[in-house]
Order: sequence, then structure tokens, then C-alpha cells
Amino acid sequence: MDFGFTIAAYAVAGVLFILSLGGLSGQESAKRAVWYGIVGMAIAVIATLIGPGSGLAAMSLILIAAGAAVGYQLATRVQMTQMPELVAIMHSLVGLAAVFVGVNAHIEIGRVAEIFAAGGLPFPQPEGPLSAEAYTLLGTLSNFAELIGKKTAVEIGILRVELVLGIWIGAVTFTGSVVAYGKLSGSSSLLPFKIDTAAKQLPGGHMLNAAAAAGSAVLLIMYLGGAGTWSLVLLAMLGFFIGYHLIMGIGGADMPVVVSMLNSYSGWAAAAIGFSLGNDLLIVVGALVGSSGAILSYIMCKAMNRSFVSVILGGFGGATGEQMAVEGEQVAIDADGVATALNEADSVIIVPGYGMAVAQAQQSVSELTRKLRAAGKEVRFAIHPVAGRLPGHMNVLLAEAKVPYDIVLEMDEINEDFPDTDVVIVIGSNDIVNPAAQDDPNSPIAGMPVLEVWKAKQVFVSKRGQGTGYSGIENPLFYKENTRMFYGDAKASMDSLLPKLG
Repeated sequence: MDFGFTIAAYAVAGVLFILSLGGLSGQESAKRAVWYGIVGMAIAVIATLIGPGSGLAAMSLILIAAGAAVGYQLATRVQMTQMPELVAIMHSLVGLAAVFVGVNAHIEIGRVAEIFAAGGLPFPQPEGPLSAEAYTLLGTLSNFAELIGKKTAVEIGILRVELVLGIWIGAVTFTGSVVAYGKLSGSSSLLPFKIDTAAKQLPGGHMLNAAAAAGSAVLLIMYLGGAGTWSLVLLAMLGFFIGYHLIMGIGGADMPVVVSMLNSYSGWAAAAIGFSLGNDLLIVVGALVGSSGAILSYIMCKAMNRSFVSVILGGFGGATGEQMAVEGEQVAIDADGVATALNEADSVIIVPGYGMAVAQAQQSVSELTRKLRAAGKEVRFAIHPVAGRLPGHMNVLLAEAKVPYDIVLEMDEINEDFPDTDVVIVIGSNDIVNPAAQDDPNSPIAGMPVLEVWKAKQVFVSKRGQGTGYSGIENPLFYKENTRMFYGDAKASMDSLLPKLG
């Protein structure tokens, strides 16, 4: 059955999704881009309910309402610090949907075959025009079953490949995303569990993953060769295992790349759903999400001087020898000392990290910025591509606090300015300002591009304590002569500076 209105609406929605994705690349256009996406999705849902989903409109509306209620509850409870794990758990739902759609497609193929056999008609349909009997029988089927009934043997074979890929990619995405959520969650209350951030694998490590992938390929061939439902179930189980074991073997410091990668997987899973359902919009949107997620993963790996394969297969860290010993001691400073330095400075660069998000200090940082700029000082922000737990995490926090976009600069734009900067304030960052990336070839982050804050005249590090941070890597910056440690909660520390500035 053809739905002209639905096809036209899908085309409009597809354009809006492309505009949305393009607009999200800039802070100024991001809000407008979000509305493009909202309108595009509304058009797509309405067109589906009017068109191919018309027979199940009531059920669809009930499910949409239930999903909206759950989504609203999550959105009102989640903090900005929890956005990475929220994204991860949402990816898991896309993967699970792909598994369900693939299984449903398999069941429908069998059901349609039984209906055609009961009617004395061949299935799949032979090449050429359909018979009058076949047209009559197709008219009694649901939209998806009718779509299957019109397919030839070659097209059914292609559909079987599509549904297998959808099930396998979806299974990998589901368990992988759940594990990524657990590693990112910390004290999150979205779901009642968390997972140690350390990289852990079963005995056999990567060989188990390789064996599971090879087994999946064998099961695909067997399924296409006529093996029953059992082969599809086993293939899904192997996909679930690969997703779990693959992400368990990756350390917490690489989770931002993993989330981006799983975003890509969820896109390809959605595209597989689109092929199975014959839905052009799902194919387009899935391809957009899949390709953009892959590109983002590549950009992040480049920012970490890592290969994508090494991140996914090896986890964080590639040290081959003993790391350089850190000499000296961390010297603390109080709010009066930091305020004095800021009052005397002409130029200030602020480097935000995940610690700022945890302390929810962005509003205090924004007020600090306002006061410094009102005093005639040049204030800018330096953003590393992998700062926080998700690409753009720091940009979103600063935008929320109404920090002007034009003073928020990327690493490549500002790194050369540190030698001419009077004061740098590092708020809850560790690896992205670690000089060991350049000085220690045996460091787990050796070769990773970092913000060269130690070249400034004075560096103040706002940090809760003397720990090594999320990745567990020691930072020589904290021991340098021009660095002072401003211990305490980031929000409280920034608030203590405000009355002392003038």
C-alpha cells in the first residue's frame, strides 16, 4: 500500500533532521536546531499514524503517551552531570528496539508463508505481475505483512540479511550501552546499579570477542541457509555477549569515545530497522546518526592521539615502560591568594572540566567571569575536545550559565596564548591539562594533545583533594612551581572569590 502523504512528510522530516544536525555544530544555532528536530519528529510521527500505522493508531498513541511520561520523569530528575549516562541508556533502547523489530520481521515472514500456503499460493512470489488471487490475499494482511507478501525470493533473502544485521547490531548496542551507563553513572540514580570503571575482561580477552564474532557470521550463513529460529536466538545471544564484554574491557577514561561509538551503532541499528520495515525515513535518519557518530568518534580519538581500533579493543592506556616519577609537592593556596592574583592580572583563561559539572559550579564561574570582565580584564575559556564525559559537555554547561559564546574557545584556537596569559584557573580537570602527555613517553596518555596551561605565569587548580582523578593518572602540573592548589568544592571555591574581587 502506498502512502503519498507519508512519503512527502518523511521527505520534509528528513530535511529538518539534516538541518537540526547541522545546526547543533554551533552554540548560536543549537537552540534553533533542537526545534528543527522536534518539528521533524512530530511530522514523522503524525505521518506514520496517518499512513502505515493507521490500523494501530490507538495502540501507538497509548505507547507514545507512556514513553512521554517516562521521558518527562527522567528529564526532570537528571542533572547535567548525568547527561552522558542518560545518553548511553537511551542508546540501549534503540538497540533493543532493533532486536524486537528484527525478531518480528522473522516471525512475520513465517506467518505470511503459512497464509500463502493455506491459500494455495507460492511464497515468496515469483518474478513478474502478481496474480489476482495473490492481490486478494494481500488485501487481507496488515501493512507490514502485505509488504513481505509482495517480495520475491531474492528480496526475502535480502530482508533476512537486514533483520539479522539489525538484531546483531541492536544486541551489541543494547548490552554495550547498559555497561557504558554503569561505568559512567557514579552516584547516578537513573538506574539502581553502577559498574567499576576499570577495564575488565574474561580469560581469553579479545579472542573471546573474535570467536563470538566468527560464530555470529557462521550463524548468519546457517540462518540464510534455512536453519530455524534457534540460529537467530543464538546469534542474538552472541551479540549481547559481544556488547557486554567489549565495553567491559574499556576503561572509564575512554567512555566519552565509547558513548559516541554506541551512538553510531544505534544509528546503524535504526537504519537496519528502516530496511526491514521498508521505511525510508528510518534509513535516512539512521544513516545520519550512524555516520555522524562515527565521525565524532574519529574526532575524539584524534584529540586523544588514539586510534579508534585501540580504544575499542584495547581500552585506555598504552604504556610500555615505567612512568616518570613526579617530584616536588602540591602547594595549597587560599581564596585571598587567588583573588589577589586575579585582581592583579590582565588576562585570565578558565579551563573547565568534569569537576565543574559535579559541583554544579557553572553559575558561579559565570558570575566570576562577569566580575572580571567588568574590571576590564580579558577572560576566555579553553575547551578540550574530550573535556567532561560527553562531547560538548562543557559548552552546554557554560551556555546554560549564559557565558558569552565568543569567549569560549576550542583547544586549537587558544593553546598558543597560554605563554602570554597571567592567570589560568583549572576547574576539575586532570588529563586534558597533564604535561605528562608531552614529557613522558610511557604515560598512558603519551602523545595526547593537551591544553598547555603550565606555560602561563600562574596556574590555580580548583580540586577537591589530592587524588589522581577519574582515569587514575598522576598529573605533574600539580607539582610545578607556578601551580597552586585551590582545594575544596568548585562551587564553594568560586563563590569565595566573588566578594574579594574588585
